[in-house]
Amino acid sequence: MRFDLTDLRLFRDVADAGSITAGAERSALALAAASTRIRQMEADLGAALLTRSRAGVALTPAGHTLLKHARLVLSQTARMREDLAAFAGGLSGEVRLLANTNALTEFLPEPLSLFLAAHPQVNVDLEERLSDEIVGLIAEGVGDIGIVAGTVDVGRLQTYPFRSDRFVVVAAQNHPLAARSRMAFAEVLDFDIVGLERSSSLQRFLTGKAAREGRPLKARIQLRSFDAVCRLVAAGVGVGVVPQTTAHRAAQTMALAVIELTDDWALRELTIVVRADEVLRPYAQALVESLRAG
Repeated sequence: MRFDLTDLRLFRDVADAGSITAGAERSALALAAASTRIRQMEADLGAALLTRSRAGVALTPAGHTLLKHARLVLSQTARMREDLAAFAGGLSGEVRLLANTNALTEFLPEPLSLFLAAHPQVNVDLEERLSDEIVGLIAEGVGDIGIVAGTVDVGRLQTYPFRSDRFVVVAAQNHPLAARSRMAFAEVLDFDIVGLERSSSLQRFLTGKAAREGRPLKARIQLRSFDAVCRLVAAGVGVGVVPQTTAHRAAQTMALAVIELTDDWALRELTIVVRADEVLRPYAQALVESLRAG
């Protein structure tokens, strides 16, 4: 077997993305080159690594074994580069940070900007995911640091408190709900929803909560940011579910009513998670400390 680091990085990216096309993009390779490399890896090994279908790719047993070793080799290589970079002075490397929608949009921009300004040789690969997905990915070593809702079972991961917030309903001041001070999420399902785009972790979370109520989420329009949601809500397009911090900020400049959600899951204690059995690389540890201090 003649696997090089590019092969291992590509295979990891394909496995994480569930698609050769998306994995090639992550590895900055042309699709044809990526496909050729994977076919050559399978030829060298003498066994299939991926099961291909229209929906994407899935790992074979051999693929799972290779992925485990690829992650270990790439992690050790990154650690070697970091240790050697220390001789040149300063931290250097990349940290992969996974966060849910609330943390990503409301609480990460400021501490991340301060961290990146203080560590110009460190890059942060930031990805939005559902909290339960993040826990699994951190446990598998796919990410270095995760930020999840405190209600999620984190297993044996090491945790640190991050921020507190809660979800609320926003409505135009002339909307029938505007006179309410508190309500359950099930009642929100009677109205048109202004939400985030389908791929956002929060929108998928709310869709799941609606399904548990046996009701559809009547998404009238889906947007890319909480600010855009609040603007269309204020214009009377529908109601929205957003973090309380967002709602109070938006209400200062928009004609919005803010209604508390009574569901237990509405209160969001955000938690930093890392693997408990692995010493973080210095720049990843520096980011954890920065997030906790911020």
